[in-house]
Amino acid sequence: MTISLRGAGVLLVTAVGLSACQPELHSSLPSGDAAYASVAVSDRDTVNALTLLQPGDEIDVNVFQEESLSTKDAMIDQAGNVSLPLIGETRAAGLSPAELSRAVEKAYGAAYLRDPHVNVVLEKAAPRVVSIEGQVTHAGVYEVQKGYTLLSALALAGSPTEVAKLNEVLIFRQKDGQRTGGRFDVNDIRAGRAADPFILPGDVIVVGYGAVRGAYLDFLKAAPLLGAFARY
Repeated sequence: MTISLRGAGVLLVTAVGLSACQPELHSSLPSGDAAYASVAVSDRDTVNALTLLQPGDEIDVNVFQEESLSTKDAMIDQAGNVSLPLIGETRAAGLSPAELSRAVEKAYGAAYLRDPHVNVVLEKAAPRVVSIEGQVTHAGVYEVQKGYTLLSALALAGSPTEVAKLNEVLIFRQKDGQRTGGRFDVNDIRAGRAADPFILPGDVIVVGYGAVRGAYLDFLKAAPLLGAFARY
């Protein structure tokens, strides 16, 4: 069968047309000012994300003058609980050490001790991470620190690929028990036309796929082969 470059161009246009007809994924997510509002980060958000207990943290729970009830190097499990003597599974994730101290005091005081005094110390914090998915060089889970932004997070993953849809970069976040998020244009952020949003541990970042650009790059890769066919 003979394939000409003209025919290949028609195939490319057809593929591009089909891609353009496909619905936008995550089109319900807000963009522009609404997107920035949905992932706005306050000083309190930043402090909480870095200091509140989370799964994987190791804590010491010291009960004053009650050595048998004190626990060292207790691990907060993936469900967010820590197992303590007598009172068993106790919710820890999302609390500060001081808040967990008061919760444990209440639990022991309700049935076992009179006026207990408890001190919770964070001995070893689990990494505070974000997940970066989609069209980046190295998708994965990366540790972040205070002050990280969308661009600095993307740099951790090797930046977007050449087929990434840079005006379709999504940030998902759990906020007050609800999932929220927004769509951002990395081209505008890089050019200084839009702010670079701050991210928080636990965020999920997804870089979209540019189907039209992908089809064009596939055509360029195939062009030498198509040229060879065109000679016959």
